Amino acid sequence: MDNAPNVFDVELPSFQTDVVERSRQIPVVLLFWTDQVAPAVETKATLTRLAEQYGGKFALALSDIAKDQTLAQQLRVQGIPSIRVIRDGQLAEQLEGPQGESVLRRLLDQLTQSPSDRLKADLAGLLAAEDYDGALAVLQEAINAEPNNAGFKVEWADVLLLQGDLDGARTVLATIPEGTEERERPATRLELLEEAASCGPLADALDADDGDLEAHYRAAVLLAAERRYPEALDHAMAILQRDREFREDAGRLTMIRIMALMGRGSEIAKRYRRRMFNFLH
Repeated sequence: MDNAPNVFDVELPSFQTDVVERSRQIPVVLLFWTDQVAPAVETKATLTRLAEQYGGKFALALSDIAKDQTLAQQLRVQGIPSIRVIRDGQLAEQLEGPQGESVLRRLLDQLTQSPSDRLKADLAGLLAAEDYDGALAVLQEAINAEPNNAGFKVEWADVLLLQGDLDGARTVLATIPEGTEERERPATRLELLEEAASCGPLADALDADDGDLEAHYRAAVLLAAERRYPEALDHAMAILQRDREFREDAGRLTMIRIMALMGRGSEIAKRYRRRMFNFLH
């Protein structure tokens, strides 16, 4: 079975072995098609190309209804093209009608992502909606399944901080080894939140004279604590541009701390990192 092709034709007699049993190893995308329907031909071509690009992360089973309709009848296919996804021996997803490549890629990404990647995708949606209780529930389930996964604990600590539970975050951070990937994000967030508590009202910092670097610094910390990152970075950049010696290069170091909160891949962080680099060089 391991050496079976990733794209193959299937009929009812071979369905159990080629699709159901195969799906216990990798997801199987089952396409009902015929060359008499142009959108079905296009879907077959797209999925065949994607099967090659995804390098064996899923198998593509093709059922040509012009040759045999019994499998389509068994699975109650109503129109062509029609897609069924079989995973772990069960029907996991179905799509009816023509689908664009972006839709197919999104489906395949969900099927082939690692548990960690799926967790991050789920978390991103929950955090964007500021559903911190939902995010913690997802993380708790993940940690129960993989109690030694430090990456899940990193996210757990960070969500606790976003929710305002500093004590809970400290407890979780204490269980994460130094040097763990991305541990810096919640650790830095905790530092800034603790520092923000002694910075006074944000309005006072924002109303101060533009040349007051202490006010710029307080504004940067307070805005970062509120996740108003572009504004926070502007104040830190103002310090960097006016005085590299202020608080032992606080402008640059504060920008680095704020960008650490934003996670890898942040376009805002990339933009400010370029601005900082251009100024320094």
